[in-house]
Amino acid sequence: MSLIHLNDFHSRHEPVDAQSAATCRIAGEGDGDGAACLGGSARLAGAIRAARRAAAAEGRAAFAFDAGDQFMGSLFYTHYRGDAELAVMRAWGCEAMALGNHEFDNGPENLARFVAGAPFPVLAANLDTDAEPALKGKIRAGRLFERNGARIAVIGLTTEDTPNMSSPGPRLRFTDSAAAAERAAAAARQAAGEGAPVTVVLLSHRGLAADLRLAERVRGVDVIIGGHSHTLLANGLPGAAGPHPVVVDGPDRPVRIVQAGAHGRWLGRLDLDLGPDGRVVAHGGACRPVGADAPEDAEVAALVARLAVPLEETRRRPVARTAAAFGIDDCRTNECALGSLLAEAMLAAVPVAEVAIHNGGGMRAGLPAGTVSLGDLLTVLPFGNTLATLRLRGADLRAAIENGLSRAPDPSGRFPQVAGMRIRWNPAAPPGRRVESIEIAERGTPDRFAPLDPERAYRIVTNNFMRQGGDGYTVFRDQALEAYDGGPPIEEAVAPYLAERSPLAPRKDGRIAAAR
Repeated sequence: MSLIHLNDFHSRHEPVDAQSAATCRIAGEGDGDGAACLGGSARLAGAIRAARRAAAAEGRAAFAFDAGDQFMGSLFYTHYRGDAELAVMRAWGCEAMALGNHEFDNGPENLARFVAGAPFPVLAANLDTDAEPALKGKIRAGRLFERNGARIAVIGLTTEDTPNMSSPGPRLRFTDSAAAAERAAAAARQAAGEGAPVTVVLLSHRGLAADLRLAERVRGVDVIIGGHSHTLLANGLPGAAGPHPVVVDGPDRPVRIVQAGAHGRWLGRLDLDLGPDGRVVAHGGACRPVGADAPEDAEVAALVARLAVPLEETRRRPVARTAAAFGIDDCRTNECALGSLLAEAMLAAVPVAEVAIHNGGGMRAGLPAGTVSLGDLLTVLPFGNTLATLRLRGADLRAAIENGLSRAPDPSGRFPQVAGMRIRWNPAAPPGRRVESIEIAERGTPDRFAPLDPERAYRIVTNNFMRQGGDGYTVFRDQALEAYDGGPPIEEAVAPYLAERSPLAPRKDGRIAAAR
């Protein structure tokens, strides 16, 4: 059989830059230096259709699965709240989907509407819906498929951290994934009948590290199709974190783990040869870019074009008012009012975070005086970046700030705009030794600050470009104790913050101060 798989699509219906996931119409800093465009729903649907045909030609039963996080990431989601994603998934023939954390971003009722329209099962074995009327009885643990003699049990898992990342409401319970997977696998084998061969596939929206741990612990699992960490597992592709598949020795059998990056830029196909007992005896296939050579599906191309028509009205939607214009002239050399506003909005969007850092070059325009539209905000933040979170020791945070200040006095896109901290620095000192002091705001008392503790791990919110090492912030990539890059688009977090505080006036408070 062949398992065709994708994950973390995040509403990217238009092609995106191969590296940054910014819509390909945009060029500039942080956009992958003009690298090829990948993905888009029309190409992705064409690639899935081609993979099905290729599998059929080889006599393999083909299944197409999604490991979660279809929601959130573009104006298609902002406007349609999942209807655009569902229409495209129906067109390419999704057969089962795991719930990702972003499927809960607009509450259980919005998710329930999506599930009601889905012609495929939506799965999460570790989600207890009994106390939530909107979803009770609508989310399944798994589904047993039979095709061409192959019998596979597909079981969904959702990250237990969803309540900290999304808005599932107070009545849903996210339970232990390992225990839920073991129960669901046993139930599937019982449902198939005593002695019947069953191949167990987990659709796991929990991240590669969590999947590796689960594979080592849980009996009876053959394959894990992963998501959440946006990890590219591929053979010979730039940026791949490992092979397709990664093979882990489980307690009773080898477990194949796959994941196809994010944003529809890659599509995985895992070919499996099965023994009489349903266990995998050999594997093949690959995870490949969905590039210009992928044939566009004409039906899906027309669908996306129709869906895009109302988005211009969404771009014109007012989000805030300003008492005066916010410029960007000094955002690459000093504290700037726009950078501070943006960082404060990011910090407010992640209540557990203590510090926010955004690169000065990540802002490409100022805000006008008067009415600010969503389109204005998208012009300020054109790269399609998402909120990213990490934990970082104080000494590494200091190193990150040293990187941000290293190009002064020359303007640099890496210059840090911050919230939740105060920085004193000496532009005349050698790069790497410019920070004189860093203070972190105390929780609940933002006007009180304590010196940075080199050993303490701080919770930081930034953008995914920086978290992955962009603009020289390799410490965010290499020293993060915990990291998550799949937060909402930054403009989605910033817009409500601006609206609540209108009218806005530019101000600076000396949070980044140079020695005189």
